[in-house]
Amino acid sequence: MRKVQNYIDKNETDNKFKSIRYWKEDERPRERLILHGPASLSDSELLAILINTGSKGFSAVDAARELLDKFTSITLLASCDMSELKKTKGVGPAKAVKLAAAFEIAKRIKSEPFSQKKILRTPEDVANYYIPRFQGERVETFLTLLLNSTNQVFREIDVAKGTLNSSIVHPREVFRVAITESAAAIILIHNHPSGNLEPSKEDLLITKQLVEAGKIIDIKVLDHIIIAGDSFTSFAQKGLI
Repeated sequence: MRKVQNYIDKNETDNKFKSIRYWKEDERPRERLILHGPASLSDSELLAILINTGSKGFSAVDAARELLDKFTSITLLASCDMSELKKTKGVGPAKAVKLAAAFEIAKRIKSEPFSQKKILRTPEDVANYYIPRFQGERVETFLTLLLNSTNQVFREIDVAKGTLNSSIVHPREVFRVAITESAAAIILIHNHPSGNLEPSKEDLLITKQLVEAGKIIDIKVLDHIIIAGDSFTSFAQKGLI
């Protein structure tokens, strides 16, 4: 067993100081993916394929490991912006762009797009779509979904980003497009990056103002959903609307 471990240690040490092209063919990430499929690769090996090339004495796998060591997990890494990625050894602007694009594709695949008008029957329908969308977001984002008379979503409006308050999320901004697009109803959505599912006092105040404004212009606020991590809170389910 000790001989096997010595072989593994020596192999990893040798590979660390050699360009990937000099590794044994069945140890190179690209070749292993072709032979055994992507599921057989580690996170660092998959990242190395995207990074593609290293520098003298520092391979693409080394750069991938550096990223994972720095950001601790692939999930946290995927939430980083380009400025953070390109500060890592072995990752310049071009490689940071490629990684950011790959992470964005992964997010879009996870969330079913509204390619056709989607009928939302429950708060779970909304949450299942937006939980992946908000994964890794570090600031609060307030969205409005516009629905027609059969509860089909036909447009999403990005209302505000940052710490939410009644001066930022103003009824004028929330309902402006809803009026011009003749929406029958709207759903409010925002995230809590802190992971706290409970509505804040400001959340309650904003919702009350928007519900009252909707009554005046005859556009019903069906729900306000807070996304926090992998969970959500529905104002409608809690009887807050």
